[in-house]
Amino acid sequence: MAGVPAGVVAAGGLVGGYSVARWTKRRPLGGVALAAAGAVAARGWREKARNGTAAALGAAYVVAFAGSHPLAKKIGAWPSVFAVAGGVALASWALADRR
Repeated sequence: MAGVPAGVVAAGGLVGGYSVARWTKRRPLGGVALAAAGAVAARGWREKARNGTAAALGAAYVVAFAGSHPLAKKIGAWPSVFAVAGGVALASWALADRR
């Protein structure tokens, strides 16, 4: 994990979680992938930034997941997932990964 930025892990979790849920047709399985990546990213955020920053980025991860659903109704599922994944990756880079 030391060489992989937490933002990449988080973005991969959002994209990967959706991919798993869509292709297996088992939403809980996608949730497992999403949660696992979120836990790994949170660990990286705690190592690189303060607890408050890590908590804020964790909240952003959850909000991105929840926000992708209504956004998908406007722009489509995949564009929505990529948009929120990019947003979380950018926030992670700005607040933790670039250090």
